[in-house]
Amino acid sequence: MSESQTHSTELASQYIAQVTGDLERNTKEQDRVGQEIEALQEQLRALRQDHTVLVNMQQALGTAAPAAEAAAPSVPHQASAEPKQSKPKKTTAKKPAAKASSVKASVKASETAAKPTLVELIRGHLEQQSEPRSAAEITTALTQAHPDRSVKTTVVRTTLEGLVAKSHAHRTKQGSSVFYTTVAASEPAPAEPKQKAVTG
Repeated sequence: MSESQTHSTELASQYIAQVTGDLERNTKEQDRVGQEIEALQEQLRALRQDHTVLVNMQQALGTAAPAAEAAAPSVPHQASAEPKQSKPKKTTAKKPAAKASSVKASVKASETAAKPTLVELIRGHLEQQSEPRSAAEITTALTQAHPDRSVKTTVVRTTLEGLVAKSHAHRTKQGSSVFYTTVAASEPAPAEPKQKAVTG
């Protein structure tokens, strides 16, 4: 009898050790998966933010074209793709009826025609400056000049890079900082040291 009791005690202690080990592994695995989920959610948040910036950039570059054209086909896709933006009216306008959305689109088009685009604002600001400006400085100036508009540094930087790509602006690097000037302002400035030739 005592031998069978000893055997069952050993068996019970083995089970306890096994269950304890499995429980620890399970807890560690839960922690690991939880951290992965958090990291993935953070990645998703970053991707959504990038998506919003890119959509805004697309709108900013697209509104340089005729305003009615920009308001018609692209708005519903953008409004549904980014519900966090301050454009809930567009989302609701696209569903009830085609007439209602076309009326709203024409109203938006006339409003857009009245307001300068971000590209125009940035070019106008650069033309007024005698010295190169960073994206952050331009964002601050535009935010102060147009408090009704939401201007983000990332969007301004992307717009500036678009202007540089189209040769409407110049980019210069001073250390780790990047500065921008308008083409008109930077061409008649021979006194400026030729850093642009060095950057290459």
